[in-house]
Amino acid sequence: MEFITTPIPDLLIIQPKIFEDDRGYFYESYSKIAFENYGIFADFVQDNQSLSGKGVLRGLHFQNPPFAQGKLVRAIKGAILDVAVDLRKTSETYGKYFDIELNEKNKKMLWIPPGFAHGFLTLSNETIFSYKCSNVYNKDSEKSIIWNDPTIGINWGLTDPILSEKDKKSNTFKDFQSMF
Repeated sequence: MEFITTPIPDLLIIQPKIFEDDRGYFYESYSKIAFENYGIFADFVQDNQSLSGKGVLRGLHFQNPPFAQGKLVRAIKGAILDVAVDLRKTSETYGKYFDIELNEKNKKMLWIPPGFAHGFLTLSNETIFSYKCSNVYNKDSEKSIIWNDPTIGINWGLTDPILSEKDKKSNTFKDFQSMF
């Protein structure tokens, strides 16, 4: 398992070692020991999975403390544009975002520590997205920032994604008060 730094501190791309032969492939999608050897001490308590058609955008979601979540995300089937926005007030990259394509072929994962908003756009039909969470879901702590916020300026590559009613009503970044 290779841990690859990004321009945003603590946000990491994880490239598993893939073993392929004529039968298919095998890889370790998570190793507590590998994460701890790298200095990540996440106690995953919940796994989530979603199925979405092409053009579905989910996010930008986060949970405030004390229910803040770290997430280990990946696309099991299909492809996504995955986005993380730094919400840590003292970070030099506060309000900046990082995006990466995660797909069933590259098998890359993204470690998103607590203190980030997260969202993804599905790039193919029948996309299966999976993520491990370091804290349980708490409805009262759940918040979101609007996907097309002009201050953040994410280039999603489209202007009319399929959104939930909840995501259509998200706040702007300038109206956001970080608890991180």
